[in-house]
Amino acid sequence: MALFLALLIAFVVSHIALASPPLRDMLVARLGEKGFGIFYSVLSLALLFGAIQVYQRVPDQKLWTAGVGAYHVANLVMLLAAILFAGSLTPRNKALAGVPASLAGGRATGVMRITRHPMMWAFALWAIVHILLSGNLPTMLMAGGLGVLALVGSAFQDVKKRRMMGADWASYERETSWLPFAAILSGKQPLSALWPGVVPVVLGIILWLVLTFLHPSLMKAPTVGIWEFL
Repeated sequence: MALFLALLIAFVVSHIALASPPLRDMLVARLGEKGFGIFYSVLSLALLFGAIQVYQRVPDQKLWTAGVGAYHVANLVMLLAAILFAGSLTPRNKALAGVPASLAGGRATGVMRITRHPMMWAFALWAIVHILLSGNLPTMLMAGGLGVLALVGSAFQDVKKRRMMGADWASYERETSWLPFAAILSGKQPLSALWPGVVPVVLGIILWLVLTFLHPSLMKAPTVGIWEFL
């Protein structure tokens, strides 16, 4: 457990530290933008891979067992997460790293009208669901670390994009929301924004079907989704 915690904390802290402007700017000056990107990716993947490998050998520590009804609610939340993730994979998503302002111009569309950080919230929703349902301490720690990273990362993205895109990002922030559905509830976006479009929904459903099918083999987890009825 100690090694697992050390690797997980190192993964989360290194992500946050390397995204902070002072350290990031210093490393970019020394390594260049491309070199920094390689260093960042290699370090992150190595720590995450190590944490996952150790996690798989950590004994279960069950703290509670979720009821059947909770799984039905979780299936719907994970379907929303899959739609947000699928819809985030577009140059229209200004929050994506590496998307130039020239490619990300214009008003918010698709899932970005639900939240301007759809990818990060997809990971955060996954984390919340697995923390509440698993009741297993190692799983809760792994999911919690990734969830915290996603939410903190989205805040850092806002700061970074303000520096990079200036007035364009400020305008984008005014018509969108960090919290899912908050822009719709506040009137910044119309009720029609609840429908993100055919492509995100269809791709999200396909992704959800695939992930729920693979669920038992991915994380020592139960059969979920429609597969538990087949």
